[in-house]
Amino acid sequence: MNKPYSFSIDQMNGIVEDTYAKIIIECENLKKNTNCPNDQVVALLSVIASNYAIKTEKNKN
Repeated sequence: MNKPYSFSIDQMNGIVEDTYAKIIIECENLKKNTNCPNDQVVALLSVIASNYAIKTEKNKN
């Protein structure tokens, strides 16, 4: 069983905030350099997020 996790205040004001800012900048660079729509950026971020999602096995009936 996974325990709930949340970042500490120090992490939120440090590495988490920095990482968020870098992701936003890179998404804007992607749009600028490829002229892709926001939907394409969302799709890419969804693929990346899925790599970190909790995997669950479907019940077989």
